[in-house]
Amino acid sequence: MDSPPFDVIIAGCGPTGAMLAAELRLHDVRVLVLEKETEPVSFVRIVGLHIRSLELMAMRGLLDRMVEHGRRRPAGGFFAGIDKPVPAGLDSAHSYLLGIPQPVVVRLLEEHAIQLGAQVRRGGAVARFEQDDDGVTVELADGEQLRSRYLVGCDGARSTVRKLLGVGFPGEPSRTETLMGAMEVGMPQEEIAAKATEISRTDKRFRLRPFGEGVYSVVVPAAGVGDRAEPPTLEDFKQQLRVVAGTDFGVHSPRWLSRFGDATRLAERYRVGRVLLAGDAAHIHPPTGGQGLNLGVQDAFNLGWKLAAQIRGWAPEPLLDTYQAERHPVAEEVLDNTRAQMELHSTEPGPQAVRRLLTELMDFDEVNRCLIEKITAIGIRYDFGAGPDLLGRRLRDIDVRQGRLYGLLHRGRGLLLDRTERLTVGGWSDRVDHLADPTAALDAPCVLLRPDGHVAWIGDDQRDLDDHLSRWFGRPADRGRPSNRKAR
Repeated sequence: MDSPPFDVIIAGCGPTGAMLAAELRLHDVRVLVLEKETEPVSFVRIVGLHIRSLELMAMRGLLDRMVEHGRRRPAGGFFAGIDKPVPAGLDSAHSYLLGIPQPVVVRLLEEHAIQLGAQVRRGGAVARFEQDDDGVTVELADGEQLRSRYLVGCDGARSTVRKLLGVGFPGEPSRTETLMGAMEVGMPQEEIAAKATEISRTDKRFRLRPFGEGVYSVVVPAAGVGDRAEPPTLEDFKQQLRVVAGTDFGVHSPRWLSRFGDATRLAERYRVGRVLLAGDAAHIHPPTGGQGLNLGVQDAFNLGWKLAAQIRGWAPEPLLDTYQAERHPVAEEVLDNTRAQMELHSTEPGPQAVRRLLTELMDFDEVNRCLIEKITAIGIRYDFGAGPDLLGRRLRDIDVRQGRLYGLLHRGRGLLLDRTERLTVGGWSDRVDHLADPTAALDAPCVLLRPDGHVAWIGDDQRDLDDHLSRWFGRPADRGRPSNRKAR
C-alpha cells in the first residue's frame, strides 16, 4: 500500500492544534492542519499564559515573541479571585502571568508551525473519517478525502472528531452562564471604577475594566442558561448590568459579545487506535483561574514528541499510551479545582463562609503556594515510579555553562545534563543531546530530560541511564558506536 501523503492530520488550528503541529514538525513529521473557519476570529479576548506555558514557550524559543505582544502581571490572586500576594521564591525563572490577546497567541503559534513546514488549510471541516490498521481516511464537508497515518482532534468543546469517534464526554452541564464582551461606556471612568469595586466585593462574576482606547471589558452574570450557539445582544448586557449594578453604565458600540457556561466535562479516553484528542476536545471547564488555553497547549507539548516518536519508528511500545496516562489525571485535577472555584464565586451564605475561611488559610504560605502551583501547572508530577521528588517533575530554567537550560531544548530533543562528565547518550544521540557541565545549578549528579522538560531519570550510573534511555527513547540506533554529542 502506498504511503499516505500526511503522517498526521490535525483538526482545528487553535492554540492546541497549532502547538501540536509545530512540535511534530520539529521531528520532520508531515502535518496538515484543517481549520473549518475561513478567517481568523475578529474579536480580541485577552487570555493569560501561566508560568508553565511561559516555560514551554521558552523551551521552543517563542517566549520573547509572546512577551512582545503581552503584558506582565504578578502570578498571584488566581484562585477564585482571592487577592493574595505571590508566594516568595516560586520555583521558576518565569514567575509571572502574561496577559495577551488570544488571536495573537494563535497567530504566533500558527506562524511558528508554518515556518517549521506544517501545512494549514482554512475552510476545511472534517465531516467523517474511518481508520484501519494502516491509517485514517478523513472526508471533508465538501466530499474531498484525505489520508494520513494519524488524526488528532483539536477542534474544541463541540469536537466533531470526538463525536464521530464515539468517545463519551461525561460531566455536568452548565448551571449558570456569564456574559462577556468589549464595548464603550457612557459614564466617567471614576464613577465606573468606584461602582465596579463596590460590586466585585460580593459578586466575583462581575467585572468592568478598561480594555484600551475607551473600550471596556464587561463580564456580568447572565439571566439564565441560553443557547451557546446564539451570541448575546447588547440589550442582554444592559439588562443584566441594571440587575447587578443598578445601572447599565451607558454601554454602547460593542466590539464583540459572547457567553460562557460552567459546564465541566472530561473525555473518557484520549486515544482510540490512530485517533487522538487534545485541548477542549478532551476537556471543558469554567474559565475561572484562566487554565483552559494553558491546559490545551500543555497537552500538545506532551503529545507531540510521543506521536512523532511513534511515526519515526523509535517509540517504545507503551510510549504513546503515556499521553493519556499522564494528561488525563491532570485534566481531572483542573476540573476539580475549577468546580471548587465556581462554588466560591457563589453569593450564597454557605459558599461565602467557605470563601472567608479559605481567604484566612491562604495567609499561610504553604496553602497559597499549593494553590498557585495548581493553577499555574508547575506542581505537576507525573508518575515515573519510585525516586527522588524531582523525578517526574519539570526542571526549572536553570543556569548552565551555555547560558540557560531552556535554550538547549529548542529542537524538541531529550537532554542529558551531566555534572559528572563521565556519562554518554551513546546510540541515542539522534534523539538525545548531552551536556557535560559540572557547574550546572542542579542539586543532582545527572538528570535525563524528556523533550517536554520533565525529569525522566536522576543518577550517575551509565547502565541505569541506558535502561532509562531505552524506556523513553527506544532502542539505540547503533549499539556499537557510542557518541558524546554535545548540546549546542
